[in-house]
Amino acid sequence: MLHIIDDDAVLCDALIWLAKSRQLVSKSYDSAERFLEAIRNPAGFSFAAEGDCILLDVRMTGMSGIALFDILEAEQLSRRLPVIFLTGHGEVPMAVDALKRGAFDFFEKPFDDGALFNRVHQALELARQSGTLALVHQRLAGLSLREREVLDLILLGKMNKVIADQLGISMRTVEVHRAHIFDKMQVKTAVELAGLLK
Repeated sequence: MLHIIDDDAVLCDALIWLAKSRQLVSKSYDSAERFLEAIRNPAGFSFAAEGDCILLDVRMTGMSGIALFDILEAEQLSRRLPVIFLTGHGEVPMAVDALKRGAFDFFEKPFDDGALFNRVHQALELARQSGTLALVHQRLAGLSLREREVLDLILLGKMNKVIADQLGISMRTVEVHRAHIFDKMQVKTAVELAGLLK
């Protein structure tokens, strides 16, 4: 999902049209405050499986794009929501500073549509990978300490009997732990598990 945050309605409409022409779902917000409202409403916002990206104007009425970026950074959301700044000529130094602090890119207006949307696609891919990574970490966090020990040995290719001997537990207990690990990590085989955690 491409989130367009700009108080220029004409530019928003043009960007929505460009996104649609490239088979991208987009949504526009006329202020940084409106976007913050949306992402802080759990019923109204969820991360897209294919990734999310923000096109953000630097200068807007009310909160600036830079101030919104600072909030996203502080809340550790800029990997899940990579920001591409859209800037006027005088705002380039601010955009460059934001880039050094983790913004994905910036484009000076007027921008080249093709170049901008190539970067949007790259940002969406980064967000998709970050989302997958966050999901894997969330699943790992759900494992008990013993399950983590068994998981480490499974990843080393150890058989149940070897794991049981190494941890001083019964083979049946290893089998139970293995089943719980596969269930919590949402995989069916050790190969799938290794692929998820590579």
